[in-house]
Amino acid sequence: MENNPIIDVIIPAFNEENSVRNVINDIPKELVREIIVVNNNSTDKTALNAKSAGAVVLEESNMGYGNACLKGMAHVAKKNIKPDIIVFLDADYSDYPEEIVDVIAPILNQNMDMVIGSRALGNLEKGSMTPQQIFGNWLATFLLKLFYGVSYTDLGPFRAIKYDSLVALSMKDKTYGWTVEMQVKAAKQKMNTCEVPVNYRVRIGFSKVSGTVKGTIGAGYKIITTIFKYL
Repeated sequence: MENNPIIDVIIPAFNEENSVRNVINDIPKELVREIIVVNNNSTDKTALNAKSAGAVVLEESNMGYGNACLKGMAHVAKKNIKPDIIVFLDADYSDYPEEIVDVIAPILNQNMDMVIGSRALGNLEKGSMTPQQIFGNWLATFLLKLFYGVSYTDLGPFRAIKYDSLVALSMKDKTYGWTVEMQVKAAKQKMNTCEVPVNYRVRIGFSKVSGTVKGTIGAGYKIITTIFKYL
């Protein structure tokens, strides 16, 4: 694994026709076996653009970030040769896909089970995160520290995890609670985890979560209830 780890990337996508190609193009192809874009009921050309950029495109009609991630995992589980590492990455081009090198490094060099790309530790482009996102991350990570004894600065979606560790977590959440569920369950199983700084820019297009009051409230509620769910 240290020399030639098998890495698959899962990218949930909902109406990201203007950005998904950029994300795929910036992923270091020499590191990755397969780029899997899960088209989560998009009504635009997300699937077409992802496929033309070289990704494997899966269709998931049930809306929800977690649903899309679970669809990608189900696809990977059918492979004869399983990956060593799964990387999760958003399709809106707010992350820098070339930083996959940095996100997987602690798994390869320090035998970490999971690495979170922390936007709080990296350089945030002005306007890339809303005040409610920043506050929500602070509150959620404070509660994770208080109740589970783990120190995080972010619930960032850009993350890498050993495939065997991901399977062991038995992920269930189908919507906004996906990222925090992963961190909570990793804490309960006492997995070795850490954060690395990642940079973050203003996304292409409109956020379906932080860009609306309903999305913001829904995501915040789900994240908080997920933290308490596993106590």
